[in-house]
Amino acid sequence: MAPPPSDMTDSSSTTTPLHYHLMGIGGIGMSAFARLLVARGARVSGCDESSTELTAQLQAEGIAVESGHAAAHVTTEPHGKIDVLVASEAVPKDHPELVAARAAGIEVRPRMALLDELLRAGPSIGVIGTHGKTTTTSMIAVALAGAGLDPSAFVGGIVPEFGSNARVGAGPFVAEVDESDRAFAELGSETAVFTNAEDDHVGGNQATYWATVEEQHAGFARYVAQSGRVLLCADWPGLAELCVGAKEILSYGQAEEADYRAVNVRPDPDGTSFTILFRGETLGEARVGLPGLHNVLNALAALAVNHLYGGEFGPAAAALAAFGGPGRRWQRIGTLNGALVIDDYAHNATKVAAAVQAARQTGRRVRVVFQPHRYLRTQQSWPRLADALMDADEVLLLDIAAASEPPIEGIHATLISDRMAGNGHTGIRYLPDRAEVLSVLRQSAQSGDIIVTMGAGDVWKLSRELVEPEAGGVSG
Repeated sequence: MAPPPSDMTDSSSTTTPLHYHLMGIGGIGMSAFARLLVARGARVSGCDESSTELTAQLQAEGIAVESGHAAAHVTTEPHGKIDVLVASEAVPKDHPELVAARAAGIEVRPRMALLDELLRAGPSIGVIGTHGKTTTTSMIAVALAGAGLDPSAFVGGIVPEFGSNARVGAGPFVAEVDESDRAFAELGSETAVFTNAEDDHVGGNQATYWATVEEQHAGFARYVAQSGRVLLCADWPGLAELCVGAKEILSYGQAEEADYRAVNVRPDPDGTSFTILFRGETLGEARVGLPGLHNVLNALAALAVNHLYGGEFGPAAAALAAFGGPGRRWQRIGTLNGALVIDDYAHNATKVAAAVQAARQTGRRVRVVFQPHRYLRTQQSWPRLADALMDADEVLLLDIAAASEPPIEGIHATLISDRMAGNGHTGIRYLPDRAEVLSVLRQSAQSGDIIVTMGAGDVWKLSRELVEPEAGGVSG
């Protein structure tokens, strides 16, 4: 990784590291920040509402983690004087811990300001877009590492090759830049990888939502304009219009005009092989061991970045061919009575449709356990969610995962199941009782099936419970 920025140490001493306290340290993003800060020589502590596997891992790595959020973390200094308190935009500005920090003269730094420091510290690649960021960021880091370029990485998921959601190396720094934090629009990177732009995280009054899709897309445009160059997906309509302010524009996709093209695409039950061209010249053969055309595009973006940063194509392509995906992104969990059990984070219509298409590519009977995520998102998109699930052979539908949102009158998971049944789907069942879901699948799973637990809530727990009797835990 590049040398630490000057503010990682106290200006009064070149030997005293700054103490960062991270609120919500057990989150997938904050935990990655914690690991990167420690690697850069800072002191780190944090707190979270609940104890999780991630908080336990951080504690095992020597990072102090307090349970719950309280002003006492600041006022009693259980782990020493705090120099910087880091919080996401989702934390209310009148939270007692933030109020105590400001009263004590402690800098309260937004999480995106911290990411901005890391992006500006050296050569950087920021992955933006409403779909595929975690997988694409992971693939870029894996490809660069395979080519011997020793990247650092900040990822919104656990990358099996790194055993972590963060990697520390000499550079360049590869980061997932999440548009759910509106402050992302003030950032930029040496290279912006722009996967797509849709209407996710739009509407409502949540701190992590945009008022309109136009405002969100303007945020994407600002990020691109503040970056050195953009590598955009030529297959996604409208991206070029959002990149008119870019200093340099490159593209990837299947479209004929793309600078980096995937051609001769050959899907099979276990993944997809394809040829990569750069402006008409063959770079080489590639393969992704994850099904679905969206993963071809993600891998193409990764190998394009590897090419831009001078990495050798062959080793990078080999690393990607062996890549099994980050946690909760088409994650192979195990088997049940010979049926393949997969867990996937897909939670909006585009992601759900892509995951169903990936499942169909395996040639198995597609059985989906779907958990709608958030009342507002369901209100905005339940017809599209229903249509995206129509290609599954069977769908077992859970109740909506509220994610701290209050219920919205008239918004219920049965909107999805009723539309699917009305459109002729005979395999849709609303099953809010999870014990019944497990019972149905355990009794009926066969070797020709693929069972996909799908959603951004806690549906992933079911996939682990399904494989426990046979596989004894998580694989892949």
